[in-house]
Amino acid sequence: MRVLIHDRDITISDPEKEKYDRVIYADGRYAPCQGCFKCWTKTPATCVLKDSLQEMCRIIGLADELVIVTENWYGGYSPAVKNILDRSIGISTPMSTYRGRQMHHTLRYGGCSTVRIYVTGDVSDKEKETWKLLVERNALNWGASGHEVIFSDLPDDMEGTDL
Repeated sequence: MRVLIHDRDITISDPEKEKYDRVIYADGRYAPCQGCFKCWTKTPATCVLKDSLQEMCRIIGLADELVIVTENWYGGYSPAVKNILDRSIGISTPMSTYRGRQMHHTLRYGGCSTVRIYVTGDVSDKEKETWKLLVERNALNWGASGHEVIFSDLPDDMEGTDL
């Protein structure tokens, strides 16, 4: 399954949408993660908050390819995209295992094959370093076998843009 998460108020062409099984617009119209960890223990992989992100753990956990388009916020994801990623903590379990010679939480669904992050807006050289490390660490936590971070100013109309 291919998943696209984006925070841009953009027009995505129908042929571009057809490349993805799920297109999620991070519009901020959902509750932030409450940090209750019930998606880990009481209701595995299902958030107790009943909104459009309730099944986000499963969507991201089952993704073979995860593509995220986010505005740069001081070397990190935009608040709306970060909120979606926070709400997907249930892709892992409370149990631990070694991945990359380091201790990480056991993945509930196995890992995705690739993670590709498009970072938009002004990005300083220091922020680029931070982004590269952040995406590398996120990919390891998500069990991805490959990752890529692309710094780009995407057009308002995504027509012809290959994501």
